[in-house]
Amino acid sequence: MTVTRERPGRGASPRTARAINDRLALRLLQEEGPLTAGQLKELTGMSRPSVADLVERLQVSGLIEVVGESGEDRRGPNARVYGIVAHRAYVAGLDVRVGSIGVEIADLLGRTVARSSVRVPEGADPAGVVESGLRVLGEARRAAGDVPLHTVACGAPGLIDPATGRLRPAGLLPRWHADLVDEVRHRLRVPVLLENEVNLAAVAEQRIRAARGADEGDTFVLLWIGGGVGAGVVLDGRLRRGNSGGAGEVGYLPVSRSGDLPNAADCDDGYHGLVASEAVCALAAANGFAPDPAGDAAAAASMVRAALTAGPAGTAFLSELALRIAIGAAAVCAVLDPGRVVLAGEIGEAGGERLAVLVGERLATLSPLRTDVVPTAVEGGAILRGAVITAMEAAQETLFAPAG
Repeated sequence: MTVTRERPGRGASPRTARAINDRLALRLLQEEGPLTAGQLKELTGMSRPSVADLVERLQVSGLIEVVGESGEDRRGPNARVYGIVAHRAYVAGLDVRVGSIGVEIADLLGRTVARSSVRVPEGADPAGVVESGLRVLGEARRAAGDVPLHTVACGAPGLIDPATGRLRPAGLLPRWHADLVDEVRHRLRVPVLLENEVNLAAVAEQRIRAARGADEGDTFVLLWIGGGVGAGVVLDGRLRRGNSGGAGEVGYLPVSRSGDLPNAADCDDGYHGLVASEAVCALAAANGFAPDPAGDAAAAASMVRAALTAGPAGTAFLSELALRIAIGAAAVCAVLDPGRVVLAGEIGEAGGERLAVLVGERLATLSPLRTDVVPTAVEGGAILRGAVITAMEAAQETLFAPAG
């Protein structure tokens, strides 16, 4: 684990210096877990009296508490072990998809305390869907013990306008997404953050890869292959959203089997129509798999999992799917040269290591750029996990700056 130590600059006021040191100590307690005052001294480089003042200050602020004693074999009493007061604040993540709404409630350390979800039928009344979303959020809160929420983060398909922070649905996406986010803001009266859902999946991916070290989380493109298609772009450790919030809208790449082109209102004749769930289900049927009329992400993922053990027919299906995915990956790599492409989404996750290897082999024939293709490191619920992380970090930014 690498911690960036923010040092007070020359001329910084004592209050500013204390706030910087407090944030550093709290970040260490979050990432390392409970620590003794001696361990905080070693990790921060602060003096013993400064650490003692810091610990007292954070205890008075209600941000840390004694969670035990060290088991060190030494003379005298064991040292107290301090940890973050995780129940000081609770956050919520919302995954607002075309066909479902998912909610996760977590504490200040990102530990899940409740989850709930609801399906959204095709053609459902928009006002009814908004009420369903609010109801499922309420159910999750009640399951968590009616905890008050400090911050909420929502992930939804479409473009997030950088100037307004509002959702601009792209193409044929339903318009109720923006209404739901607005209504959550109105009713809860707490900070509600909004982010493209694939970007949130990239946030979750980055967190797990960064924890592994070796700069795994620094630069990569997460390619989401599911009911829809998108990309989350992380360069030099930063999520990149683009000028209009549209970085990663790879569904509109002008590549299709028919040779037709997508347009601003419809990406079915773009990369979306080549690798999204309906196309994957059709490809599976063409290779002898029983067709699934649903054609949704769950059905496509099921076809991919079946193909992994289906012999020659499965191999042919996966080989063609890998080529299709590699075509879009090659376009992304030609512009960004990320060095790593992560396959995510219901279909990418279902294909696992085998599909990643096949895509990597195909990509190597299409592009001279050295690119590793790997399966996602997040097992299920990547969008919700990214939303919780985003809400948690925003809450911490507010709470981890104690006055005094």
